[in-house]
Amino acid sequence: MASAQLPDSKTAGAGQTASSHVAQKRRRRRDEILHAALRAFRERGYHGTTLEEIAGRLGLQKTALYYYYSDKEALLYECHRRSLDELDRVLEETESTESPTEALMHVVREHVRVMIETLEGSSLAFEIAALSPEHQAEVVEARDRYERRLRRIIADGCESGEFRSVDPKLAVFAILGAINWIARWYRPEGSLDSPELGAQFARLLVGGLLNGGGEAGPAGRVGQSTPADSPSHESREQ
Repeated sequence: MASAQLPDSKTAGAGQTASSHVAQKRRRRRDEILHAALRAFRERGYHGTTLEEIAGRLGLQKTALYYYYSDKEALLYECHRRSLDELDRVLEETESTESPTEALMHVVREHVRVMIETLEGSSLAFEIAALSPEHQAEVVEARDRYERRLRRIIADGCESGEFRSVDPKLAVFAILGAINWIARWYRPEGSLDSPELGAQFARLLVGGLLNGGGEAGPAGRVGQSTPADSPSHESREQ
């Protein structure tokens, strides 16, 4: 009986390379579809956007989208999942910061970046109810976990004396409310880019918590406000 012949290493390597290229191409296309959807959601809202419109932005037929996403809710879920994964990584990065002030400054700056760059300034934070019950439960659990870790940072700052005595839960609601509201007024063509907007939000939101009336500087240091730290009079509203 003839034995089965195994492919040589060259043939196997070529097959793996081809498979890798296919996987990379699929990932790129999924990303393109996701960003097209995010731009449409920002301009027309989630409920006002159709799969036909998303496909049209990419020069595709609607049926082509089903190879990558089963329906519009799957796109919404992927947007939430990616943004929450990024925020988890942001919180992990705070483990190496030197103080609660520095940690909270970093979180605010990065959360603004996620809102503007990852979510394209769309208002998906307000679209939890549009998810399926299973996806909704997963997103809410991840969001609640994120909020609890933020409350811990603020509680640590209160205990160390860096922050004024505040209710950490209420402080987190105020911070996240301000960041999420960016989706209601942000325009990509505005005068402030993501890093500048994140830095200003961090100074405003963290500075309001600092004990002694100081202002949080760029690296989370406490200092007094100066004209140089203030937004330029030439900055226009977004």
